[in-house]
Amino acid sequence: QAGLTDRQGSGRLVTMAECEAAVLLEETLKVFRQTFPGCDPSVGVAAPGRVNLIGEHTDYNQGFVLPVALPMVTVVVGCRSPDGIISLLTTAKEADEPTQLEFPVPTESNPLSPGLPRWANYVKGVIQHFRAGPLPGFKAVMASNVPLGGGLSSSASLEVAMYTFLQQFCPDDGNLLEKALACQKAEHTFASMPCGIMDQFISVMGKKDHALLIDCRSLEVTLVPLTDPKLVVLITNSNVRHTLTGSEYPTRRMQCMKAAKVLQKESLRDASMTDLKAAEADLDVDVYCRARHVISEIKRTTDAAKALTSRDYQEFGKLMVESHNSLRDDYEVSCPELDELVAAAMDGEGVYGSRMTGGGFGGCTVTLVDAAAVEKTIQRIKDRYSGTATFYITKPSRGAHVLKL
Repeated sequence: QAGLTDRQGSGRLVTMAECEAAVLLEETLKVFRQTFPGCDPSVGVAAPGRVNLIGEHTDYNQGFVLPVALPMVTVVVGCRSPDGIISLLTTAKEADEPTQLEFPVPTESNPLSPGLPRWANYVKGVIQHFRAGPLPGFKAVMASNVPLGGGLSSSASLEVAMYTFLQQFCPDDGNLLEKALACQKAEHTFASMPCGIMDQFISVMGKKDHALLIDCRSLEVTLVPLTDPKLVVLITNSNVRHTLTGSEYPTRRMQCMKAAKVLQKESLRDASMTDLKAAEADLDVDVYCRARHVISEIKRTTDAAKALTSRDYQEFGKLMVESHNSLRDDYEVSCPELDELVAAAMDGEGVYGSRMTGGGFGGCTVTLVDAAAVEKTIQRIKDRYSGTATFYITKPSRGAHVLKL
């Protein structure tokens, strides 16, 4: 089954077609016409969420990551508005109130600033940092089937969708890298989330049937084929929701910077295990452990890309499990629910590897599994997990794109 199947905790099978962009687009167009009667939507775009196969908390340390773009997307539809006013509506159930707002197109003397509702900050940030102009007024409705707070990058998918939408009214120079960086800047400055570049990058650049090995220092990309029909990427959502803008994420970043400084390196990308061990006496235990995770994870990620290229799934799986253990013990961003899901996934035939994915503290696990074993694996996890999980069988999908209306 290419694409996406979503199995709810109840065991209800949601078919691929229900989940994919076509249905989401229809629903979004319907909401648009109800909200803005008399306006005909002229533009529709989609941008995907992502799952990171391996390389967690390495991106802001200038390391490597290995994400794939997902079939789950954020869709934005809308039309130009002659009055210089931007009107936005989100259909996300989790969004804070109000779900609809309007404001004038920003100018140099009257720029946008973050505030409430929080969901709109991601959109405002992209409008403010858009790399062309002047923008017209417009009306837009946003909808998404990327689970919020699941570590599948719903925020980057919203940012990149919004940027792609603005490009249809006011084309920029078409530089994909600068587009991803502008979306990252929006998240830094308007959502106060000091994220690395991976999420925006993969949402912009994702390629069907491939994982992307991204060098977060040079921003070079190596395509890693993931076309084997016998292989499935199973995402399991713990449905424990994390909010990362708390202190945990910035604290981890600070600890990494501290370690790099003590090691006299520009970033942990330049550090080896030998360097770290030599400086152990100068680092407090937490900082030492955080650095040990990052340095070992960077190596695991490049090794994993080689293993995937040569279809050595056993080796790839082993590296996934090592990554999970390191995130749990050294980086301390896992939680009992994620550990439970990984243990249940691994305890059976046909499973190569499993790990938490995303920032941590809830969210999802990613499991590399033989297609023939996927049903049994899902059943086993359901039987053993103390919560209610949601399952997504996914294939690597394409990055942001314009939709035909």
